[in-house]
Amino acid sequence: MQQKALVTVPLLALSLGGCVASTVFDVATAPVRAVGQVADWATTSQDEADRARGREIRRREERLGDLQREYAEHEEDCVRGRNDACREAVIVRQEMDYLMPSIPVESQEDD
Repeated sequence: MQQKALVTVPLLALSLGGCVASTVFDVATAPVRAVGQVADWATTSQDEADRARGREIRRREERLGDLQREYAEHEEDCVRGRNDACREAVIVRQEMDYLMPSIPVESQEDD
C-alpha cells in the first residue's frame, strides 16, 4: 500500500503542477487585470470621443436647420407687415448667430 502511494503521489504532483501554476498565475495577475479594466472604463477612447463629437455637431446642424426655416417664415411675415414676426425673426437670428461658430465648415475641394 505504501509502495503504491509512493508512486501515485509524484505522478499526481506532476499532473497537477500545471493546474496549480496556472491558478497561482491567475491569482497573481488578477489585480493588474482589474486595474486595467477600471482604467478602461474610466477613460474615453479617441473613437468614443470622435463619435460623441459627431453626434453633437449633427445635433447643432439640425437645430440650425430648424432655426433657418423658422427665420424664413418670420421674415416672410415681417415683410407682410406683422411687427411681432419682425421681433421673432430678430430673436431667431440671434440664436443662429450664436450657434453658427460651433458648427465646423467643410472645405470644398476642386475635383
